[in-house]
Amino acid sequence: MRSSTFWLKMSDNYDVYVKKWMYKEEETPRAIIQVSHGMAEHIERYGGVAEYLTSKGLIVYGNDHRGHGKTGEKAGVFGHFADNEGFERAVLDLKEITEYIKCEFPNIPIFLFGHSMGSFLARSYVQKYGQEMFGVILSGTGGNPGMAGRLGKLIALMEMKRKGPKASSPFLDKLVFGSYNKGIHQVKTKYDWLSRDQSEVEKYINDLYCGQICTSGFFYDLLSGLEAIHKEEYIRNIPKDLPFYFLSGSNDPVGGKTKGVLKVIKQFQNNGVKNIEYTFFPEGRHEMLNETNKEEVYQSILTWILKQLNRKKIE
Repeated sequence: MRSSTFWLKMSDNYDVYVKKWMYKEEETPRAIIQVSHGMAEHIERYGGVAEYLTSKGLIVYGNDHRGHGKTGEKAGVFGHFADNEGFERAVLDLKEITEYIKCEFPNIPIFLFGHSMGSFLARSYVQKYGQEMFGVILSGTGGNPGMAGRLGKLIALMEMKRKGPKASSPFLDKLVFGSYNKGIHQVKTKYDWLSRDQSEVEKYINDLYCGQICTSGFFYDLLSGLEAIHKEEYIRNIPKDLPFYFLSGSNDPVGGKTKGVLKVIKQFQNNGVKNIEYTFFPEGRHEMLNETNKEEVYQSILTWILKQLNRKKIE
């Protein structure tokens, strides 16, 4: 596997860190996977699935979102999207990266893979620019937080007024994540909810680009984005024939242990989205790409991708 990294300047002159994985420099890929990573992590953590997919003839691109990884480091701010409408700006970044990929590889199908927060960005993306994608994979996504989300927004607003939008918010961090280890026996760390593989949890803990406490401005943007992507009028904008694959651990607290994910699937179906498949991995936690059965998860992703490519050939 080969990989390369580069900086891509967005339409507002902001520099975003992008990574590309491929098997052979000269190959024409069967498809391209564009990755949208989760909150308080970064794109380098996706090397495992990228190695697997590139070995099967695909190319993988991904970026560090604003306030994350090397993008956040270069800008000098972690855990903060932007001063205004940060969630929407992060979605637009994904769109502009897609445009770059299409210039590099015109006429090659692109699949959008979003994990956790990245799945929320991906869902907003396809509500705005769904025609750009051949298919969408949503990992560790969640349902509508409802009243809890509106309360969180109110608290974020109060903290923004009191301390400024770029001040970290330990209170909101605890409010959002504090109960995620509930139900896990013999808890060893505050991040056990991520995976049953303790070595992967330790990697996360020891990664300087992971686990940062985000700002009140970030939480306001995130909760605003979550509220928006569940609105019926926006969901109706998703192309009805756009294929979706949801994957989640049955013990993932972000997805309400599958209940929240099923509600999202039902809402999509009620709004005319026709091609939806999903897999709930028994006993799995939040990061299925880093779980004890990650090879099985990789295979399920590839199988679904190839199914969509073959379906298009038949049509």
